[in-house]
Amino acid sequence: MADVFEQPTLLQRLAPLLRGFDLPLILLVFLLACAGLLGMYSSGYDHGTRFADHGRNMLIAGAILFLVAQVPPQKIMACAVPLYALGVLLLVAVAVFGITKKGAQRWVNVGVVIQPSEILKIAMPLMLAWWFQKREGALRPLDFVAAGLLLALPVGLVMKQPDLGTALLVLVAGLSVIFFAGLSWRLILPPALIGGAGILTLVLLGDSLCAEGVRWPVLHDYQQQRICTLLDPTRDPLGKGFHIIQGMIAIGSGGVWGKGFMAGTQTHLEFIPERTTDFIFAAFSEEFGLAGNLFLIVCFLLLVWRGLTIAAGASSLFGRLMAGAVSVTFFTYAFVNMGMVSGILPVVGVPLPFISYGGTAMVVLGLALGILMSVAREARSPFPAL
Repeated sequence: MADVFEQPTLLQRLAPLLRGFDLPLILLVFLLACAGLLGMYSSGYDHGTRFADHGRNMLIAGAILFLVAQVPPQKIMACAVPLYALGVLLLVAVAVFGITKKGAQRWVNVGVVIQPSEILKIAMPLMLAWWFQKREGALRPLDFVAAGLLLALPVGLVMKQPDLGTALLVLVAGLSVIFFAGLSWRLILPPALIGGAGILTLVLLGDSLCAEGVRWPVLHDYQQQRICTLLDPTRDPLGKGFHIIQGMIAIGSGGVWGKGFMAGTQTHLEFIPERTTDFIFAAFSEEFGLAGNLFLIVCFLLLVWRGLTIAAGASSLFGRLMAGAVSVTFFTYAFVNMGMVSGILPVVGVPLPFISYGGTAMVVLGLALGILMSVAREARSPFPAL
């Protein structure tokens, strides 16, 4: 009789919740989180509570990952339209009566001060995945046109703030969904060729295009200056080119094995600007060298590969599109951040996932990983999610 009333252990109670989790994905996230904590401890040692706050943000993101992973993709899909509408309305609110800091109007006070553009990093691919799921099996060219309009609205509002980095991330997340939904290469190739021609023109005619008094259409002055500074940081070594120059010095001085933990001179003598946020990769490179960089790059590539593998095995079109978009977004985050710190891309203010300091960005990462895990669980687990 005693066996009949025996209470299950805590592990037995948690087993149904943990069953179906993708272990390779969890391992890769754990390794990147450890690298992030190590880098933050060194680069943020004199920034008050940044290390403790970074750890707290990771725990919050981990809790969000776990909770969202319990929700089936079908229920996540039901949140797509309300979340997208909320994000766009908040972006309109920012444009009308938003808070301006450092010349950019990106925040709005709704009881607490928030940056609505961060919502669109998840809401945009959710909305487009919902759009294509509803039209599965009966897609027409006009459906892709409508998807493009759904994408253009928030991207335009974010660029108006102006916030080129976030606009780029929202754009890539949306375009990846449209691509995975079956957009023809004949429509992709012309813009790609035009973009390539534009980059080649900048490289060949950079001196004349960046001459004083020359103004480019579409771009703001500060965006034009960022591109010109990328082409030649020595134009203004103590001003606009300072970030890129110091980042490249830190990366190069790290050598193969780095100067050692807490031993980075560029970092601790405060030559690297924003060393706990956008430029933390430079601080990490100085202390852990090429070996540390390769470790991060391999982890990110494996994370993207694992995400695409989950997308390929998803049981619904919505799951495939969301998992694919999340994977491409992680690649974009890492590539753009490492590229701008290394001097091969303009400085656009994109954080390095799990490594850079930032509460909102970490929460978005946890939400994205939770969606990815939800798609993986539905495909792999014989037990339904809650």
